[in-house]
Amino acid sequence: MVMKELNEGGKAPDFKGKNQEGKTISLDDFKGKKLILYFYPKDNTPGCTAEACDLNDNYDYWISKGYEVVGVSPDSEESHRKFIDKFGLKFNLISDPEKDLLQAYGAWGEKNLYGKTYMGVLRTTFVINEEGIIEKIFRKVKTKEHTKQIAGELNL
Repeated sequence: MVMKELNEGGKAPDFKGKNQEGKTISLDDFKGKKLILYFYPKDNTPGCTAEACDLNDNYDYWISKGYEVVGVSPDSEESHRKFIDKFGLKFNLISDPEKDLLQAYGAWGEKNLYGKTYMGVLRTTFVINEEGIIEKIFRKVKTKEHTKQIAGELNL
């Protein structure tokens, strides 16, 4: 399945997925709101924890600017629940074990580690505006200072 690459200024793909409570979340839920949709490899790993905690520590800031935050990974709903409980995360995490959302957003692809190539999650963040248009794409995410990175690019 060949995915066309998403670009800034293009329409965000519709999505539906289950959150940590088994509740369906879709792009339609965010009509009229701005959304930071971030894709990450795995709950409870150092980089993913740093990224989630940075966004969580600044969650009130994002809400004050009119943004909601949602994370997506292939982890199970149960894994997401434990991750949220462990770190007190205030936002939803979508479970995508079939990798449908990851593929729709081009966040699943070939990675290279120690000379070995394999398929995996490409850490990517999309900032989507109130009309469902992609305002900004971050393909090189600074996990420990992601809020600063996003706010800087958006001139917030």
